[in-house]
Amino acid sequence: MLGNFSYSNPTKLYFGEESLSFLNEELPKYGDKVLLVYGGGSIKQTGLYDEIMQILAENGKQVFEDAGVMPNPTVEKLTEGCQIAKDNDVDFILAVGGGSVCDYAKAVSASAFCEEDPWEKYFIRKEAVDNPIIPLGCVLTMVGTGSEMNGGSVITNTTTTQKIGRVFGEDVFPKFSILNPVLTYTVPKQQMVAGFFDIMSHILEQYFSNEDDNTSDYIMEGLLKSLIHSSKIALENPTDYEARSNIMWTATWALNTLVAKGKSTDWMVHMIGQSIGAYTDATHGMTLSAISLPYYRLILPAGLAKFKRYAINVWGVNPEGKTDEQVALEGLSEMEHYMRTLGLVLNIKELAATPDMLEGIVAGSFITKGGYKVLTKEDIMSVLIESMNQ
Repeated sequence: MLGNFSYSNPTKLYFGEESLSFLNEELPKYGDKVLLVYGGGSIKQTGLYDEIMQILAENGKQVFEDAGVMPNPTVEKLTEGCQIAKDNDVDFILAVGGGSVCDYAKAVSASAFCEEDPWEKYFIRKEAVDNPIIPLGCVLTMVGTGSEMNGGSVITNTTTTQKIGRVFGEDVFPKFSILNPVLTYTVPKQQMVAGFFDIMSHILEQYFSNEDDNTSDYIMEGLLKSLIHSSKIALENPTDYEARSNIMWTATWALNTLVAKGKSTDWMVHMIGQSIGAYTDATHGMTLSAISLPYYRLILPAGLAKFKRYAINVWGVNPEGKTDEQVALEGLSEMEHYMRTLGLVLNIKELAATPDMLEGIVAGSFITKGGYKVLTKEDIMSVLIESMNQ
């Protein structure tokens, strides 16, 4: 391993079928005014809303609701949520939903008492949070983002066509998260598989980096194999508890900052995917799947040793009698077969991306050094064009 680092994660997790009951242990630690944040209303259809409202009432909480959080939360929605939190001087935020709801809740947590425009201050200028922060907790109903155990928040500005992620410090991490795999059973198939690939992409963004012998790489290979195995089972039987629990646990460890320690990381797939999402409002995991293979084929020559290792250790490619490049490319072919089996989007045209958007998508991708090479605008354009043609 290379470099020096520190590691701390302040989020407490409660995992399993009975995990919701632990709200009774956590809620008394915070004030009486709770902002309940959730999405389009599916939690009411499943009965989860009523369960949580009962627990909040039993703990003497006054509840203010911030409903309607969309899959790609917007600046306008953030402004609305901050106003609700500030007007009612809430003491605690409880986010109930998937990664977008948790992301959004963190943005409200950090921004409600910001005296400036939080989009400019925290997402554009990336300044430190210097105002009071509202503590929050999460009840997770969809897996993929890992937002339940990190400081990440992604907000979309539809006016400027920007989708920007901000990683806040430990003081914005959820104080606790409730992870019950059963709550993920009702997620529609396309959202489920998009979440699966979001998990895979998180791992690969951190895996494809330096060639040093890093403990995290061994961990990530195990996480990938577990994800691949369990996702195939869940695809056939979405209510297989063992598969869904393993996927949920993998999603959390894929992006709770642990495996990134002592490593350089890439994140260009996410930068490009988020820029596509800003133009199309497409599902996040699908934007990642649509450009991952073209991007990895682009950087493969510069990171050949790692791509060969990936092919052998994750996909079981037999290297005998093959060149390193043949082994590496076979690994990507196995990955493509897996992606097609899940029904993932592999072409950005399926996400409503059009040729006239490409220049803007490139400009919004924050061109930077990727995992193995310095990327140019021409490189990113080639990835987008290859995706349109694959």
